[in-house]
Amino acid sequence: MTDFQEEQKRRGPGFYAGLMLAAFSAIAGLRISEAINGVTGFLLMAGAMLLLIPLVRASLAQQKRCGVLSPAVARYTRRFMISSFGYVLGLGIAVWLNNNMELEGVVAFGVALLPVIPILGMVWTMGRYLVEEKDEYLRQRAMIANIVGLGAVLSIGSFWGFLETFELVPHIPGWWAVPIWAIGLGVGQCWMALRDRADMER
Repeated sequence: MTDFQEEQKRRGPGFYAGLMLAAFSAIAGLRISEAINGVTGFLLMAGAMLLLIPLVRASLAQQKRCGVLSPAVARYTRRFMISSFGYVLGLGIAVWLNNNMELEGVVAFGVALLPVIPILGMVWTMGRYLVEEKDEYLRQRAMIANIVGLGAVLSIGSFWGFLETFELVPHIPGWWAVPIWAIGLGVGQCWMALRDRADMER
């Protein structure tokens, strides 16, 4: 095994999650400052999404070391990754078509569904995992992570909504609920992984 492969093996999910967050922040900053256009921003964002692959691999390896990896978790992870890539692709296509074409009626409705279908895939994936997972502890971990994600959506969405009502902040589209939920889900999973690692080191 080469030194590079050894280094990759040592890197945990936190490294890739941080790298992904830094990439998204840099791209968002470039886009907000208008240093790049929308198409370039989407292409860079789609490229940054590829960091999900090493992130998921590192996460699965860590779960295996901690003894919390099951066949249901592996299937859930694969399905969720496919849905996530579908969401980003659908969102990019829908936004581009909306900005560059005059969409009306049924066509506009169909284009708006492009990112929604993968979201339904995510919901189905979560429900299917809870049915397939036989380990009660792992099922509980999944439910806690989802509650953290849901809590993030409800609290941040409500707070921002009140700020909008008082005309203190600009309007943000409702589709931001999914990224906020995904970040909350990731935070919940990372928190439990760190807790498990601390328990193992005791």
